[in-house]
Amino acid sequence: MLLSLKQKIIDYVFTVSKQPILLKDLLIANSQYLEKLHVDPVKLGFRLKVSRAYLVYIVLVILFTVPFTTITHNLFANLDPHVSIIVAMVLTAVVFIFFNFFRVWLVDQIALSQIKKGWQIHFPFFPYNEYNKKINEIFQQSNKLELQKKDLQKYILDNLAD
Repeated sequence: MLLSLKQKIIDYVFTVSKQPILLKDLLIANSQYLEKLHVDPVKLGFRLKVSRAYLVYIVLVILFTVPFTTITHNLFANLDPHVSIIVAMVLTAVVFIFFNFFRVWLVDQIALSQIKKGWQIHFPFFPYNEYNKKINEIFQQSNKLELQKKDLQKYILDNLAD
């Protein structure tokens, strides 16, 4: 259920291109993803709809804060108002700070999804989970050799066969 909800959120929040991902762009994006860097959304063919991301985030925040305020209402009603104000300020800051984390998480999820889709096109016989690091190493070697784009796939497949 959580996976389908996550996929629905991703489908709602992103625009994804129907164009296939180029081999070199796929390999660069995979390398960046494995190194925990931010991938270039243009090369993977997706764009974040920020207003929809805010809308989804607001719904998630409301789902968290309503039970929290229901549970803690009596406690804060009996405490000093200054404590309530400070807690409200901290909670507000946390809500705004965590939107950035939420956005980065969304981009990481769609990036991995797009990399796997591109992987199915360029390397259909090599499952992503098994070969992503090995192909990344071969790609790094090919960068040192300064291979042209047209020779890149042949070089990778030849080295995988070895």
